[in-house]
Amino acid sequence: MTQAMSPPTPAHGQARANPGLVELTRGGRIESAHRGAFAIVTAAGDVVASCGDIDRPVFVRSAAKPLQALALVETGAADAAGLTPVELALACGSHGGEPCHVGCAAAWLGRLGLDESALVCGPHPPLDPQAAADLVRAGKPPTPIHNNCSGKHAGFLTVARHLGFSLAGYGDPDHRLQRRVRRDVEELGEVRLGEDMVGVDGCGVAAFAVPLRALALAFARLARPNGLPPRRAEAASRLISAMSAHPGMVAGRGRFDTAAIRASAGRIVSKGGAEGVHAAALTDAGLGVALKIDDGGKRASEAAMAALLLAYAGADAATRSCLGGYARQILRNTAGAAVGELRPAAGWLPGP
Repeated sequence: MTQAMSPPTPAHGQARANPGLVELTRGGRIESAHRGAFAIVTAAGDVVASCGDIDRPVFVRSAAKPLQALALVETGAADAAGLTPVELALACGSHGGEPCHVGCAAAWLGRLGLDESALVCGPHPPLDPQAAADLVRAGKPPTPIHNNCSGKHAGFLTVARHLGFSLAGYGDPDHRLQRRVRRDVEELGEVRLGEDMVGVDGCGVAAFAVPLRALALAFARLARPNGLPPRRAEAASRLISAMSAHPGMVAGRGRFDTAAIRASAGRIVSKGGAEGVHAAALTDAGLGVALKIDDGGKRASEAAMAALLLAYAGADAATRSCLGGYARQILRNTAGAAVGELRPAAGWLPGP
């Protein structure tokens, strides 16, 4: 199935406006709308479907974590450190700061002879509401290990230690480790990341601006890695397998990625990022999906991703039930009455 829908070509020098992907209704009228773009790509680079500007670089934020973790396995660092699939999943995840997440990261750092003071990510309250409330109740402040990126950072430290790189400044864009990670992203997505496409993420490490076409291609190759060099194919396969087997470490309670991976039994491996970015590897279909909501809205990125997965992932009944609750959400007032809905905008999804 091929579908390509884009707005009219803009005048010279103008940025192309992306179409509306998600809308919120109230009283039968559209109250809010979220513009965005998406690409669905095969491991060979063929675009199966797209909408909006898929060649404009966007900072992919935490959606890049499975790509950033490739070096952890490919260099042999994971095996040298005796990492388990649980820890590999945490390295790819944006965890909720639940006790299982914090305990896993702390034990991992301990085996390296390090503690959370080695992490360059700053502290923030756990993303999981219960974990955050428990921390307040205990009178304890959040620390860097509660940061949703602490697993990724533990992975970076593991690679740096294994390769003999300095641990100091391991997150800086010009650090040898981050240059290696940048090269991995370029190779998997067949994209050149110039200096103007590199920034600093919220957790203090290099962030990359990647076209959605390239991000979807990279995730397609995670889903179907047999065309990659042997060591990279093994690394991709192990990371996807770890995320599939341990979805609770990828996000946590009540979170989209964990729900989608678990409901689909790993046939969908989903990874969201900040500012409305989301990517997924469809392991059965051998496809990669990448989307960006222009205004950064998380509610819209999850609704759009759910709608795309329903359309292209060949979802079974359990998966459709899970994703359907994200793709269309009833808007209720404070008394609980239905007054509208969040839903995909008309015109960009394929018909039945």
